[in-house]
Amino acid sequence: MALDYVIIGAGPAGLQLAALLEADGKRDYLLLEAADKPGAFFERYPRHRTLISINKPHTGTDDPELNLRLDWNSLLSDDRDLLFTRYTGRYFPNADTMVRYLGDFAERMKLQVRYHSRVTRVSRDGDLFTVVAGDTSYTAKRVVVATGVSQTYRPDIPGLELAEGYDTMSVDPQDYLDQRVLIIGKGNSAFETADNLMETTTVIHVAGPRSVRLAWRTHFVGHLRAVNNNFLDTYQLKSANAILDGTVRGIERDGDGFKVTFSFSRVNEVVKELHYDRVLACTGFRFDASVFDESCRPELAIDDRFPAQTEAWESVNVPGLFFAGTISQVRDFKKSTSGFIHGFRYAVRALHKILERTYEGTPWPAEKLDGTAEAITDAVIARVNRTSALWQQFGFLADVVTVGGSGARYHDEVPVDWFLRHGPATADHDYRDAFVVTLEYGPDHDKVDPFDISVARIAQDTPGQAHDAAYLHPIVRHYRDGVLAATHHLAENLENRWDRPEVHVAPLAAFVARRLAGS
Repeated sequence: MALDYVIIGAGPAGLQLAALLEADGKRDYLLLEAADKPGAFFERYPRHRTLISINKPHTGTDDPELNLRLDWNSLLSDDRDLLFTRYTGRYFPNADTMVRYLGDFAERMKLQVRYHSRVTRVSRDGDLFTVVAGDTSYTAKRVVVATGVSQTYRPDIPGLELAEGYDTMSVDPQDYLDQRVLIIGKGNSAFETADNLMETTTVIHVAGPRSVRLAWRTHFVGHLRAVNNNFLDTYQLKSANAILDGTVRGIERDGDGFKVTFSFSRVNEVVKELHYDRVLACTGFRFDASVFDESCRPELAIDDRFPAQTEAWESVNVPGLFFAGTISQVRDFKKSTSGFIHGFRYAVRALHKILERTYEGTPWPAEKLDGTAEAITDAVIARVNRTSALWQQFGFLADVVTVGGSGARYHDEVPVDWFLRHGPATADHDYRDAFVVTLEYGPDHDKVDPFDISVARIAQDTPGQAHDAAYLHPIVRHYRDGVLAATHHLAENLENRWDRPEVHVAPLAAFVARRLAGS
């Protein structure tokens, strides 16, 4: 008999989906993991062992929902002992702690996991998948891939095979003593590596065709984080090191070292030959699609680094093949947080609801409300001041309030793109009006220097300027018959509290009342 779901990969996303299926207790599923434990990726990565996902046990509140805003590592469950904050007080934890946490999560949640089960082939015949792991074949109605980006990504650079990869390079600074080192890449892995080697090398150059993007400015946590950017000081304060903006055209052996041909972007395409003792490739990771045969090979996207996905995280060309976790970031690539635990834990929860609605006809869970402006406003204000899902998955997940003749329904954590295509309609509720509630940064927020007081836009607690707020704030969009009709911004607030009667509540109530009245 076919399983309802086979989940491939017992990393954080696979464990999260399995935990939701286990708690629901209605579906037959099996989680397959190649290693002997969950989260084996974190036994090796990041190479320098410090996570960039924050962990803050001391928040000043005992509200578990609010605390998840500052806990970027916990998976979602009702077990308070399975909070990552119980495992360490380190703000940037060691990766070994993550391995221990995920192992405990799988055991305590009593998940159906089979270890030492490396998947070698996935095929599809009609409506059923066959997943081969070792000597065993499993038949499933649907497959959810949660393997992450398990292979290093190598851009097309002549001679790049001569470079040492992030996955194989030494992390002992003494192995680079008195050497000139080129690091290709401008992400966190590149700068994490540069910071580690600054004390022993003679020169480090960090190179890439794109500008360095700082997370504190772009609000994308995958851009360069402050914990990894000490190297920037050594460049701008003329301390031997440098960042090269441009393209590596080729790498050749040169005696005991390497000759690198480099084309500079900002000096009229000047091309120079540079010489190094070591070249390190820190150019990111990609999804491994090799286990899929021709019957169900997923289409790829973004330089073939990720599987292409619909708004329901389903393969665009293989029905019944879904994706969860880091590989789901194709839907909000370098914008929100789907590439990280504190983002995709909520996306996986939404995926579970989508699967239940799509295949079992289960309505999206909803709370009944009176269809009045006052009731809707109260519900929205209560949620935006507590929600961790909308806080973490800004602009990507939304709460949706639908209003019809039988009153209103409040739906939590609906993917925005999925709502725009499907809507969270329930069997007993027809509606014309929908209020879509998100938390979002302002327009062009990544072009504003938040530390420059001469240019930074300030809309603090100012309803009339709320639409121009650069910082995170609630936005309520009204849809009538599926068409966007009007938008309301709640004024930003330093403490992220949007409940001041005259500043936040009254303007929102007036907006909802006007929209319900048709004006």
